[in-house]
Formats: sequence, structure tokens, C-alpha cells
Amino acid sequence: MFDQLLQPIELGPTRIRNRLFSPPHGTTLGHGGVVTDDLIAYHCTRARGGVGLITIEGMTLHPSYGFEDSFLYAGSDRIIPGLNKLAESCRAEGTPVFGQLFHAGGGVRLSHDGSKPLAYSASDVPHERYRVIPVPMPNDMVWELIDSYADAAGRLADANLDGVEILAGMGYLIAQFLNPQTNHRKDEFGGSADNRLRFLREILTRCRTRIGDDKTLGIRVTLDEKTDKALDADAVVKICVALEKDGDVDYFSVISGSSSSPEGWLHVFPPMSVAQGFVADDAARLKQSVGKPVLVAGRINQPQIAQQIISENKADMVGLARALISDPEFLNKVAEGRADEIRACIGCNQACVGHRLAHFPVSCIQNPLSGREQQMGVMRRTRKPRSVLVIGGGPAGMKAAVVAAQRGHRVQLHEKTNCLGGQVKLAQALPGRAEFGGVTTNLLDELKRADVDIQLNSYLDAAAVKAINPDKVILAIGAVSRLPEVDVEGVDLIDAWWIIRDDAVVGKKVVIADWSCDWCALGVAEKLARDGHYVRLMSNGSVAGESIQAIVRDQWIGVLHGLGVEMTAYARFFGGLDGQAYFQHMTGGNAIICDDVDSIVSCYAPRSNREFDWLEDMENLGIVKIGDAIAPRTVEEAVLEGLKVSWAL
Repeated sequence: MFDQLLQPIELGPTRIRNRLFSPPHGTTLGHGGVVTDDLIAYHCTRARGGVGLITIEGMTLHPSYGFEDSFLYAGSDRIIPGLNKLAESCRAEGTPVFGQLFHAGGGVRLSHDGSKPLAYSASDVPHERYRVIPVPMPNDMVWELIDSYADAAGRLADANLDGVEILAGMGYLIAQFLNPQTNHRKDEFGGSADNRLRFLREILTRCRTRIGDDKTLGIRVTLDEKTDKALDADAVVKICVALEKDGDVDYFSVISGSSSSPEGWLHVFPPMSVAQGFVADDAARLKQSVGKPVLVAGRINQPQIAQQIISENKADMVGLARALISDPEFLNKVAEGRADEIRACIGCNQACVGHRLAHFPVSCIQNPLSGREQQMGVMRRTRKPRSVLVIGGGPAGMKAAVVAAQRGHRVQLHEKTNCLGGQVKLAQALPGRAEFGGVTTNLLDELKRADVDIQLNSYLDAAAVKAINPDKVILAIGAVSRLPEVDVEGVDLIDAWWIIRDDAVVGKKVVIADWSCDWCALGVAEKLARDGHYVRLMSNGSVAGESIQAIVRDQWIGVLHGLGVEMTAYARFFGGLDGQAYFQHMTGGNAIICDDVDSIVSCYAPRSNREFDWLEDMENLGIVKIGDAIAPRTVEEAVLEGLKVSWAL
């Protein structure tokens, strides 16, 4: 079914065993600008998983954008030994390695010492997303940057990487030179299209000279930056056609979005609300005009999507970034006819992009081993199988049961309701969030393959636990919702979870009292607005959704704005009386009064479920709590703790 994905391909002098590649993405697994054993372990895991090509995360190359705490730094020979070790390790598994070079230009959000550094770009056009006014790069500095690209490419070649990729899109420095809206220069790098192309042309020519013909040289471009101030697709295609004629480039890699605006940025790391494979048509448009191979990436998480892109000749290779974070064995499973076992990425952006942008190692809520390969090591079968009882069938309990069984323990999983999933069932029921249910679907598949004894509609009492006689009890019973302790009279006060479960009747005019500032209030607001309610969302954070990953939040707020939801920040819920809802400004202390209210919907702090506290009175059970049973948090912590507790059994 997926034979086309398994066909080899040549990118310049580099032969690649199949059509799937791991695109460049930040990992925060380097340190001090150089490669670490953690980063090598991360990429080697994906090489062993069968992926055809790995392109290492974007490396900086010049002191004007050389933040070694956040990026690998190819502006120094210190990068060479680690890159060489990484490349040799991955090639030993059959996977060649490219390295990407980039400079953000005016898009600087980092600092060396807490003060704002100078940002350099083609011109002093203000950067919308980071609110930075860059310094127009002096002519001598432009030529210096060109040489720095070539020197950095040379270091990658000296490290024996198989190829070099130049990031020329996404609104970063090279794109800022190409775009007449961000390039107002009067020298040889500004004005005409050819002059604006000169910067990139000189980089490619000098990089090719430096790395020679036995290394691959490619560029990554953006046809649609999802912002109204970008180059249009036709202009980008013309640039690629011109570069192909120059003869330096071996391939073109296509991505969407831009770092220059919130709308553009969310398409760089598209959440589940963005269509799967949405960049494929952009790649097809370029492929009609160039003869070199065209690569594409962007929200591709299933082999059938990748197969369709290749079979329809929209691209020659397909990139899987988050899909390989979620399941490094993606390609092996395809090749072995086990595609139905793939742990599909759900586009939540929580532990991958969320970790990276918070300067923590990349991981995955479904696969916490990602980014922890070196730390966790290899799972080993136990020499002393034990009887393990898992109580609670949410993601924490499911993961604990899977891992315990994989390690050879005898596992029973008891869930008091008629299905597994816990709070995932709530999250997936909201508009546009059905894909979140993949957390449960993937864990269910793993449970079946691990041969876990699953008991549904099973509420255990002391006698039942004694009869099972477990060696270990893992308590994963989650959390329960609760209403805030405030005075409300003459207006309905309704728990948000009741609404998601369709267990409540809601009035026409709704005020949402949002304590959590997470997916719950955003989702309920969208649900009620789409059902025709007039919705006011009152959040006690600086913005609705403050607690969740910014890309997901920003996209969701845009949806709510389009639906007419009124949003107010810094609003602490105070109570309600006779059709009014009362709030207090979190910093100013003034009253905020909402009139003409039929229902107040509460998104308040849940409470850890304590219904099995009696277990602590029983002897010799070896009880351990995980997930929300310890303290209410998110699915990421639930799955991580499920993994860790059973890994240590």
C-alpha cells in the first residue's frame, strides 16, 4: 500500500533509502552551541526507526545572531566534532544527515544578558511579532554574512555531513532581503528583483564552492507565509527557477508560515485546527516549474497522507517532524506492514513546540521518551514479574498499564465507567478538537498489543482489591470538577464539564468565569457561540488560554473573535445575583459587572479524586499515585508519570 514511500531517491550526490525525512526543528538538546550525546541519541533513535534523511535543526552562524544557549552555532570550529559524531552515528543506521543554516534577521526574541540585543535586517522595517526595529545591515556586514554562511557550510562539510540546507523562507533574514516590503536598500542588495536576490545567490554560490560537488546543497522556501506582507507565490517560484538555472542547488524544500506575524507563526507549527498536509499544493505549484526534487512538510502525520502526496506527484519527499517525535518507528512500521500501529501525532503542540519555545528539551505528550532517550535508556524486560493493579483508565493509567505489561508484569486495568480516556473524552468533544482523541486511540492500540487485562464498569472495593492481591497498586483515578465557593443567586451557575457532556441546559446569554485559562474555557466558549449563545469570556489571566501553548491559544482566540465572543482579561470571579455576574479586576481591584446574564459557566480548578483514599489503610499494597490523582495538571504529566512509574517497577 505504501510502496512509493519506500522508493529510494537521490538529492544531488546523496542517495536516500526512502521518501520520508525528518525536517529541521529545534530540540534544545544541544548545549553551549554544540552537539551533545542527548541530541545524538535523539536523532539516532529516528535513524533506527528507518527515516530516509535527517536534517538537523537550524544552526546560527554569525555573532549578530549567535545565541548559543538556544541554537547550535556553526560559526565556530567547536561545532565540528559533535556534528561528525552525530552524522556517523546516524549513517551507521542507514540515514544520511544534512545541516540547516539560518539567521533570523530582524526577528530577534532572545537576549544574551537580559538586555535587548541589536537586530540586523535588510532595512529598518519594524518586526510585527517581536516588536523589534532592526538596524539596516551595513554593506560590509552583508558581505561578511555571505562569507559566514560559506564558512559555516564548510564546517558542516568538514564534519562530514552529507549536505547543507539554507533556510531562505519563513520571514527570516534571507526572506527579508528578498521581499520589497522589508528591503528598502539602495545598494546592490536592494531595488530590483535581481538585486534583492543577490544576497541569497551569493550565499549559495560561495557555499557550493566551499562544500564541493560531493555534498548536497538545498534551500528551504516558503510560498505562502500566511501574512499579507510576504512575497507572493509566483515571485518565490520565479526565484527558485532562477536559482535552479544557476546550477548550485540540488533540491527545494517547501514549508508554510512565517516568524513575522502571529498568523504566519501558527502555520509554521500548525495545530490540529489546520488541515493535514496543507502545504502539499504549494509544493506541487513549485514542482511544476523546477526540475530538481521538491520536498514538503507541514502537518503530515499519517502514511496515507504522505503516500497521496508522492503518488499525486506533488512532492518527491515528505517531511515528518512532530510525527517522528510522536513515533520514531513510523517508517519501520510502514515498511513492515504495521502502519496501523503508528502512534499518530495529534497536533497539540504541547510538549514539542511548547517545550522548545520555553527552552526545554523537545518531547511529546504521547511519547515522553522523545527528548529523554539518553536519560531513560532502553526499556528492559523484568526478571521478576509482578502482579500490577492499575485503578483508573485515563491517560495516566493507560500508559502505566502499557509500560508495565511491556516490561513483563501481569497487569489488570480497572475503570469504573464504560470506556477509557478520562478527561481526554472531554477535550475531544469540543469543536475542532476531535483529533485530541487520538491520545486514547493510540493508547488503546498499545494496550491491546501489550495484552493488558482491561476491566470496564469496574468499581473496586476493599474485598475486590484483596481478591486480586496485587504486588503493586497504581492509582490513576484523575480529578473531579468543582464549583468555586462564591455566592450566586438568581442566575444559573453551571460547571463547564457538564456542558461538554451535554448534561446541562444553558441560557441564551452566557458569561464564562474562567479560572483555568486553558482549553476548557476556549472550547466551551466556541461550542456555545456556535450553538447560537451570546458569550462573554471573562478570564483571570492576562489573556484567555494563558496556560496553554501560545500557537494553539492564538489560533483559538482568532476563531472566538470571528464568532463574536467578547473576551475580558484580568477578571476574577466574585459571584452573581439576579441576572448579573460580578468580577473584580485582578490588579486594579475595580468591579467588573456583566448585566443581562442567563447562565454563568464556571471553569474552575478541579480537585484530585480522593474516592480511593481508603486504600491507604490496607497493608502491603505498595500504592503509588500518578497524574491528576496527585494534583490536577495536564495529559502530558499524566502520561509521563505513567511511563516513569512502570519503567521503575
